[in-house]
Amino acid sequence: MHLSRNLLFGKRKYLFGLILLLFSAVICVAFSMTGSDDFDLARREVLLRRIGHELLLQSGDSTSRVLPVKKIAENEYQISFENELTFQPASLVNTTSRLLAKAPLANDYVVNVLNCGNSGVAYGYAISKNKKDDIVACIGRKQPRACYMINIKFKATGIITAKNGYLLGSLPFLAFVGFIFLRSVKPRRALPDGQYTDMLTLGAVLFDTKNRKLIINEKPIDLTGTETRVLRIFALSPNETIERSRLQKEIWEDEGVIVGRSLDMFISKLRKKLELDPNINIVVIRGKGYKLEIRGQI
Repeated sequence: MHLSRNLLFGKRKYLFGLILLLFSAVICVAFSMTGSDDFDLARREVLLRRIGHELLLQSGDSTSRVLPVKKIAENEYQISFENELTFQPASLVNTTSRLLAKAPLANDYVVNVLNCGNSGVAYGYAISKNKKDDIVACIGRKQPRACYMINIKFKATGIITAKNGYLLGSLPFLAFVGFIFLRSVKPRRALPDGQYTDMLTLGAVLFDTKNRKLIINEKPIDLTGTETRVLRIFALSPNETIERSRLQKEIWEDEGVIVGRSLDMFISKLRKKLELDPNINIVVIRGKGYKLEIRGQI
């Protein structure tokens, strides 16, 4: 019961670690995208100002100013001018298409040219990433000189959708990394309560589980990692039969491969290392498994 409880606790701890890893990774990706978004927005505003500049030049005005570009709503901007101007719709469409092609995630937008006095729409059109969905009309009619404001509204899912796409697209990869992480740090089976010591006594033999050594008559004998794990199972249940299936499951299941003859080989090696103490032996219990016999210890 204690062993199962410890295993459950260990799994919960590492599951929490995995969730924390994934959450931290998503937050890092989100914040790493923020700087890029800010740069793209600043670049977009510069291109909008360039549109105003070229419209003034096409109107024959090379001296008056394009006023500061205003952000009037989410993904919507307004270009205004110091003086009146005239414009050719075809030139406006071509200029915005050419310049906004340089703006990241600005493939879909609507342009409305407004009269300053009454905010009436003097001209408007829509551009889509899918060219067959473009709405452009009356491009041959030159507009009279007047005070105009140009509103350009970008599709709302532009940068936000791109960010969400990166985040969502990264989740499967993060989940895969987390799975590898969880497998690599999968906790070893905990010892029962009260048996967390590194040193175990087996008759006259000291078993140092931490340093993987047997100490017999002050003589140290090195153990491999697998030998240590096998012997520790025996040492926690001396003079008790340990089923062969349990040994195979607890020792090799984490590696995903269980080889029957491997257990026999490690038992044989442990017998040789323990034979310096005649009171200790690992014996075969036919049809069941093995037992670590320690004479004089119940």
